[in-house]
Amino acid sequence: MNKLTEKFLNNENFAGWIFILPAFLGTLIFIVIPVICSFGLSFAKWDLLNPIEFAGFDNYREIFTSALFYKIFGNTVVFALATSVFGVIIPLILASILNAKIRGSEFYKTAYFLPFITPMVVIGIVWAWIFDPNIGFLNQVLNIHINWLYDAKFAMPALIIVSVWKLIGYNMIIFLSSLSAVDQSVFEAAKIDGATPFQMFKNITIPLLSPSIFFVVIITAISSFQVFDLIYLMTQGGPFDSTNVLVYAIYKDAFEYFNIGRASAIAYVLFAVILVLTLLQWHFRKKLVYTEE
Repeated sequence: MNKLTEKFLNNENFAGWIFILPAFLGTLIFIVIPVICSFGLSFAKWDLLNPIEFAGFDNYREIFTSALFYKIFGNTVVFALATSVFGVIIPLILASILNAKIRGSEFYKTAYFLPFITPMVVIGIVWAWIFDPNIGFLNQVLNIHINWLYDAKFAMPALIIVSVWKLIGYNMIIFLSSLSAVDQSVFEAAKIDGATPFQMFKNITIPLLSPSIFFVVIITAISSFQVFDLIYLMTQGGPFDSTNVLVYAIYKDAFEYFNIGRASAIAYVLFAVILVLTLLQWHFRKKLVYTEE
């Protein structure tokens, strides 16, 4: 080994590039290149068999003139909005209760977090049984007969219930972590001053946790707009497209109808929606986050 080669190998920049090379190649091959290719395919017609044909804005024109697309988009917004609201409020309340060091709090933390680490396939099978109109646990307990997953009025609420139930544990742990960093003397002083639990929750907990709440709202909204596995496992977009959402529509266009161009176009519409939503949330963070100036 000559001195030039030895000097090159001992160079810190070279060592750094060696360490980041696997991650860089993975990102390039599996993220950057597919993103660029799918953007180009959104302006083309391709069925995976015949040659690719340039189509201009035909795919986007077809999307925005389709009544079904607006129904699917509305379903996605309803699902994301409901999941984001309940998936933040419920964990926040539970975290505040568990932070009070109630008896058995460690058990409840574990119990609430288990659904988040449970595979979605298992969750889909179990909840499909719970919602079964004939032998389902829910109908048996409530002594009612509702076709939860087979009725257009109840299918989406049922999916929202499952999604929120799965998210509760993860979001609750984030809020508990933030609460553990808050000086408990603040709550003790409020108790001495005669503040009720609701007043402490409203005037102390929420403002101090506003950075965490802001973070949880963003990640919950993004993940809700990208929901797929829950829809695929429980309803397949039915009945009558009442639970069809954008990512599931992308899957059907690409792998059932083999319309790769339209699927790519819908993917970029979804990207634009999530980008605009995130930018709006970031723009209003100074009004929503207590510590922002």
